[in-house]
Amino acid sequence: MNIGLTFDLKEKIFTGQGSPEDALEEYDSPETVNGISAVLESLGHSVVRLGGGSEFLENVRKSKVDMVFNIAEGLGNYRSREAQVPSVLEMLDIPYVGSDPLCLAVSLDKPLTKKIIKALEIPTPDWRVISSLHELHKVDWHEFSFPGFVKPAQEGSSKGVRLNSRVDTSHQAVEMIERLLKDYRQPVMIEEFIGGEEITVGITGNCPAEVLGIMRILPRKQTGDFVYSLEVKRDWENLVMYECPAQISTQVAQKIEEYSLKIFGELGCRDFARVDFKVNRNGVPYFLEINPLAGLNPKSSDLPIMAGLLDIPYKVLIEKIYTAALDRYPNCVTLK
Repeated sequence: MNIGLTFDLKEKIFTGQGSPEDALEEYDSPETVNGISAVLESLGHSVVRLGGGSEFLENVRKSKVDMVFNIAEGLGNYRSREAQVPSVLEMLDIPYVGSDPLCLAVSLDKPLTKKIIKALEIPTPDWRVISSLHELHKVDWHEFSFPGFVKPAQEGSSKGVRLNSRVDTSHQAVEMIERLLKDYRQPVMIEEFIGGEEITVGITGNCPAEVLGIMRILPRKQTGDFVYSLEVKRDWENLVMYECPAQISTQVAQKIEEYSLKIFGELGCRDFARVDFKVNRNGVPYFLEINPLAGLNPKSSDLPIMAGLLDIPYKVLIEKIYTAALDRYPNCVTLK
């Protein structure tokens, strides 16, 4: 088969003046593109690098591809940007790996996702969304229980999530929200801070999807409540330890697995995703967010790290994701 690969390389993205320091964080590295390409080629396929943005639009019409492996994050400051490439692929009736436009758009909007999770009666920290300075200055902070956690409402890859994102007073909250409104030009969410353990769950497959693993993220040095922030992720080899399978009680693990698969299904995720939780000191898992376009860097992304700890080679992980997508398209299966 001819497999198209869609992606947005950091080195090709232009960021305008005034963009936040982490503006390029979610975009791909050559290491990821080369890693996925190598796996697909080892399976006997020809890989066509379609790229992203306008380059993708030019290439996808002239390239004859049977299927697309999509890891493109989309461009611009739009809340539906992750849906850009899948929308075009659906318009052109080209099969692709990964979740559809609706799932990707909803999941990137953290407050909207949390409304769905709350309706499913799955615990998630209480939250409030602030869209403007005018709205911010009208907030009655007596109605909010501190400590809180402040982050952009429509970002991924821990953009805007820093060590100082935890706020203990209304003064700190206002200061942080003002900065994020200015830097990210989108609504800001403040949610209840849940102390406890950071957990991430990998999911692959469809009908039924299955939990790949439950991974616990542990700080190498314990100094108060741990925050799995962007600073930590950038220096993960020195600052954290990954534990998979997570050494947690069977009861908590079963509840996390139940919640993860339910969320995956209700949001209409496909092929692969990662779900993040915080488990409080009473063993209650709180949903934080879901990423149906989880990073696939072979060395530094959580999902491949999780697979490695479970003795699942990177090649097998990518093949699992690709095969899950292939099985959704009967006409493609005959081309294997």
